[in-house]
Amino acid sequence: MSNIKFVNLHAHDGHSIGDGLGYPDEHFDFAFNNGLDAHAITNHGHMNSVPHILMHTDKMKAEGKDFKAIYGVEAYFTPSIAEWRVEYDKKKNKKRSKKDQEITATLIEDESEARRVKNILNRRRHLVLLAQNQTGLNNLFKLVSLSYRPENFYRYPRIDLDMLKKYNEGIIATSACLGGVYAGCYWEHKEEGEQAVMDALSDITEKMLNIFDDRWYAELQWNAVPEQHELNHYTIAIAKKYDIPLVSTVDSHYPNPEAWKDRELYKRLAWLGKSMPEWLSGDLPTSVDDIGYELYPKNGDQVWESYKKYTAIPEITEQVDYDDQIILESIERTYHIAHERIEDFRPDTTVRLPSFVLKEGENEDYTLTKAAIEGLRSKGLHQDEKYVDRLRRELNVISGRGFSKYFLTMKAISDRAQEISLVGPARGSAAGALTSYVLGITQVDPIRWGLLFERFLTADGDGYPDIDYDVANPMRLKETLIREWGSNVVVPISNFNTLKLRSLIKDISKFYDIPFKEVNPVTSKMFDEATPAAKAVHGIKAGVYTPTFEEVMKFSSTLQEFLNKYPNVKTHIEALHGQVRSVSRHAGGVVIGEDLDKHMPLINSGGVTQTPWSEGMNVRHLEPMGFIKFDLLGLATIEMIEQCITNILKREGKDTSFENIKSFYDERLHPDLIDLEDQSVWKNIFQDGKFAGTFQLTQEGAQKFCVKAKPSKIDHLMAITSIYRPGPLSAKVDKQYISAKENPNEVEYKNDILKKYTEDTYGFLIYQEQIAILAHKLGKDVSLDEGNKLRKLLTKKGNPEVVKKKNKIFNKFLAGCLDKGFSKEDAEGLWQTFEYFSGYGFNKSHAASYCLISYQCAFLLNYYPAEWLAAFLDREPESRKEQAITIAKGLGYKIERIDINTSGATWGVSEDGETLVQPLTSIKGLGEKAIEQILNNRPFSTVEELLFNSDIVYSKLNKKALDVLARCGGLNSLVDERFTGLRHFWSSVVVDRPKSKKRLLQNIETYQGEGDFSEEEKLEYLVSLTGLFPFDQVMTPAILRKIRDGYINPISEFDPELGDAWFIPRAIIRKKTKTGKDYWILEVIDSNSQTTKIRCWSVKDRDVIYLNRPYHAKLSYNDSWGFSTRSVYQNFKLLA
Repeated sequence: MSNIKFVNLHAHDGHSIGDGLGYPDEHFDFAFNNGLDAHAITNHGHMNSVPHILMHTDKMKAEGKDFKAIYGVEAYFTPSIAEWRVEYDKKKNKKRSKKDQEITATLIEDESEARRVKNILNRRRHLVLLAQNQTGLNNLFKLVSLSYRPENFYRYPRIDLDMLKKYNEGIIATSACLGGVYAGCYWEHKEEGEQAVMDALSDITEKMLNIFDDRWYAELQWNAVPEQHELNHYTIAIAKKYDIPLVSTVDSHYPNPEAWKDRELYKRLAWLGKSMPEWLSGDLPTSVDDIGYELYPKNGDQVWESYKKYTAIPEITEQVDYDDQIILESIERTYHIAHERIEDFRPDTTVRLPSFVLKEGENEDYTLTKAAIEGLRSKGLHQDEKYVDRLRRELNVISGRGFSKYFLTMKAISDRAQEISLVGPARGSAAGALTSYVLGITQVDPIRWGLLFERFLTADGDGYPDIDYDVANPMRLKETLIREWGSNVVVPISNFNTLKLRSLIKDISKFYDIPFKEVNPVTSKMFDEATPAAKAVHGIKAGVYTPTFEEVMKFSSTLQEFLNKYPNVKTHIEALHGQVRSVSRHAGGVVIGEDLDKHMPLINSGGVTQTPWSEGMNVRHLEPMGFIKFDLLGLATIEMIEQCITNILKREGKDTSFENIKSFYDERLHPDLIDLEDQSVWKNIFQDGKFAGTFQLTQEGAQKFCVKAKPSKIDHLMAITSIYRPGPLSAKVDKQYISAKENPNEVEYKNDILKKYTEDTYGFLIYQEQIAILAHKLGKDVSLDEGNKLRKLLTKKGNPEVVKKKNKIFNKFLAGCLDKGFSKEDAEGLWQTFEYFSGYGFNKSHAASYCLISYQCAFLLNYYPAEWLAAFLDREPESRKEQAITIAKGLGYKIERIDINTSGATWGVSEDGETLVQPLTSIKGLGEKAIEQILNNRPFSTVEELLFNSDIVYSKLNKKALDVLARCGGLNSLVDERFTGLRHFWSSVVVDRPKSKKRLLQNIETYQGEGDFSEEEKLEYLVSLTGLFPFDQVMTPAILRKIRDGYINPISEFDPELGDAWFIPRAIIRKKTKTGKDYWILEVIDSNSQTTKIRCWSVKDRDVIYLNRPYHAKLSYNDSWGFSTRSVYQNFKLLA
């Protein structure tokens, strides 16, 4: 225990990116074990750690540890932003880098900039602000939010005196460190002499006292930096002049004394890829004394020791004469501030949702009930007792849990979303809520599909509801809501990106000069090595699995060997893995409330206001603070459906307004109206395997399973998509399901209840809801809420409390089964089945929702194939475009290449519906503005109409645009008899771009001898500029016959027993082995448009590979290296 009382009021954690290290729990735990009973976190310019602090402090108190959290920020301060803006505006027209203009939430502190005084744009001073109570915390939130507004931001967020005057209540302020407000006076005026420094200090002190009065403190720090002691000298002098109390702080940055070297490395990693500041050398210090400071959570005795240690340095002793009593009092004063001036308050975590979803004079329960009844009536279900009773029960639970306003907010989002785009039928467990359905939030009738509300929300549960909402364009929806409801009402959620294992190994190895040839094999192999052992631990026998950090460290022999050789690297990895690297934005999450800048310290990135806290799989920091996340997620398939309907309307000659798109969807595709029993859809698409972009059935394995299972209704498809996952596949449920489906009469059911709830899945427990409903129906007094709890409890092992809860439900389940005629052995066997299936049971609500989308896709493909394929080609990424075109061709469609007069901005359909027209947007290097000029001014009958059109803006349709159009063949329809070939046309029209018709004629004559491009050039231009490979141009009928007659498979269908295949090389990557020998990696494609790599070892000078020409080759294959050959010369044969 420390003899001197002390609380550190100035400290940073790992959210001070590139400067602090460790999360708040590490800092607080060390501080507590070091004899402290309170600790502040004051990160640079933000308060991103607040939820982490709150939750860990709650945990400590629950464990009986009396520890107080102090909430604060080390703000960036400038006396007058108005004056700063004047200077900013003077210089804003001068050339600046994009980085200078960019607002970012990833703040990396540059210590040296605190000492730069010339550039007012970069100038900012640190100011430590501490919340005394809830009022102070709300004011801190407001100040941070204001500092990130664009008018206050230039590289860093700023506050000024005017803001402090307005929002200082409940806040204590200190002068901070060598980058602080007092330090600014010192750095700016030290060359002018002591009096000039004191005058500046007096000026800022009087202003701070005018704002904070006795809540203003002068801060001292203890280290070996000579300037720190000069600053301390001035700080003590100004404190004496104005009778300001002094405080000593540690300015801690890492959680324990041993972490100093990890922090030094972390600082350097933060600057990788940037211009490393002068103060930060590339080499790591060898000892903490080389740095001159120790920045961990010290107790009072350790602060005193630091004071005595650093002031004993001769050059400092000569510089400043300290009074021990004054310093001792400055240390102990921090304890007084922490416990007498700062309340031990818990931040307000009241749930905050918008009030505009309510009508004046109405409460949220009444408004929700009224809206739900109106929705039930509009669907014609208001006289159906099942629906009325279910809705009443759900509304009681929602009201009891206090979530009525949540549903009203979700309804407001959904209503607005459906006015501007198509939305998904539903996603996740929310489909089980009849309330969601009648409010129009979802399109899935939960009673029709046998979905449970309790899977979504229970009366005695904890946590908030979570409705994931699929839309065609989430960014457009979010921008609409922000514009219409306000940026202080709708706020996107932040993501915190962390340091990952692979990048850490590479970056840390650079600092220790470890050769890349040693590092690369480790990072290449480690995940592959760890995966089999990690899957075995979890009992996973099939499917994709990514091992965790701990599993890779444990199971990768290559990594272990490397870390044993370089133990420093291991130490750093263990300390730095998971530390915050940067701040980004959640793909779809938003918070919706009112006056959010008062209730959270908003930050800004890329000009978009966003939350300082995150919510996701690994981090839950919004809910503990009273904020509910709304997930507005993009689903490309919905965009495809919307585009397909647009294509249909175009072909039918109708207006393609969203109103018409929505009407088409509502009348023909809505889950309540679409014919789900249409056997032509089931036969042509799902049973015959013509999937072509059908949602959930894009993987080859899923397609094969579906074709074998022969679904003929949605229930079948739900089972298929639920089974096709690693867990069920490893248990061979797919094969068992097909067998049971083919022989349904052989499936045995123990009683009618089991049959009722498992007949649709042929006796298998596939859905989590089946466990819940069977426990409820078979057990004695087992509620549906308990049934839902059971499916969670069954997946948890070993926890005594879990075992106790599980046994309680089991006893009730057993009693109920015995009452219903089960033998004890059968009842226990059924319970064991529950346990077995619980590990991979799927969410039935989600399965139903997503299978309805799959069926919508199949319906469109079946009845509007050309329009669907055009939408499919539009939305497929470039990496899969060739494969998508192959699929379209396989369905009998021709592909019309790009033409300036017929190609549009999206894939089109010919008038006869038999040809798909490639769009202008697929040309690499042709921008949106150039395409806009073409579409607005075509058709072009001659090249003159293209080149000399007074309506075309040629700064947009420029020479570069014309170049790619000409070389890819997009202008071929304008090549007339005046040109001897495409090269002649290209040179005359593009290379020597004519500015007049006369000059064009001269060019035609000048370049007449150039003729045509070679076949190789045409092929290369077509492929490189459009990304599409013309198989029909390369694979002639004679070559196809040779392949067919020789029984040669494409490489994507390689048969190891035959050992040969045909393919077309697309790229050669030249490499060297560790011993310096040449080898190639050959990237090839085949008729299935799949890219494959072949390693060509022992390459000789005689070896030649012609790109874009078909080859037949003898190849070797193994799981580690893939395809390879030892001799190109002997094993490769050119087919052309």
